[in-house]
Amino acid sequence: MRILAATALLLLAGTAANAGTLTLYTSQSAEIAQQTVDAFQAKYPDVKVEWTRNGTSQLMNVLQAEIAAGDIRPDVLLVADTINLGLLKKDGRLLAYPEAKVGAYDKATYDKDMMFFGTKIISTGIAYNTASAKPIDSWNALLDEANRNQIAVPSPLYSGAALNHLHTVINVPAIGWDFYAGLAKLDIAPEGGNGPALKAVASGIAKYGLIADADVIRAKAAGSPVDLIFPKEGVSFITEPAAILSSAKNPADAKLFIDFLLSKEGQEMVVQQGNMPLDPTLTPPAGFPKLTDIKLLPMDADAAVAADADVRAKFTATFGG
Repeated sequence: MRILAATALLLLAGTAANAGTLTLYTSQSAEIAQQTVDAFQAKYPDVKVEWTRNGTSQLMNVLQAEIAAGDIRPDVLLVADTINLGLLKKDGRLLAYPEAKVGAYDKATYDKDMMFFGTKIISTGIAYNTASAKPIDSWNALLDEANRNQIAVPSPLYSGAALNHLHTVINVPAIGWDFYAGLAKLDIAPEGGNGPALKAVASGIAKYGLIADADVIRAKAAGSPVDLIFPKEGVSFITEPAAILSSAKNPADAKLFIDFLLSKEGQEMVVQQGNMPLDPTLTPPAGFPKLTDIKLLPMDADAAVAADADVRAKFTATFGG
């Protein structure tokens, strides 16, 4: 009885220690993540948010290590793409939240089983250095000998947006795996995320880069010698989805966090942070085109989850890994 009583006290202590604390793992930049957390806590001051940021694939590696150790820490994930969340869903690691306030948002922006929810639209286009490169209108136009070692490409083994882009364009006949084979022939070595790729283009180390739209538009507005192209074949896009872990210790506050991201206030924050909101009633940030002016390339998330291991392996082999 004493052992049982002691065990019960330990369990109660563990629950109490987590009460009012929400643990978030995110791939947002540190600055944007802090803004997101601050805005949420301003609305819910009784909730303390502890957050960790890294590239999406790195966060998934950490989470898998925690799963193996039986010590899963985050309540909520806010990452770049749906593929990694789809893998977690397949493994039974996500909590369904059918009451999430998705309103009239496009059903393509959230999981049909209500296990993860897009928060914005971020497309990947071609960034170029305006001092050293000329604008082009096609992905395949990058595959020119003049661009050898001059294209900054984030790695899908690190960046969720890059992984989404890979799964999207390999299924577009006009682009396909031939595009990545062409990059490899030009001695392009994909690595890191969007941040280092943008720095490479802005500094002139690279002439072009495969980079998320908002990063380039913000840099251009700040005076950096960069601009963005939306190729004629179309662009991949991610929704930076959020999900609650099925192991969440604080599911109540996790649901508040999801609803905040989807709310009018949360979507206005998306605009203020320089991204395209899901809410069609809000005006996009300055510098963004209308969605009707660009071609968005669809991606079958379920098919991507099923093929992910093979796709990653082929990508690694393509670049000599």
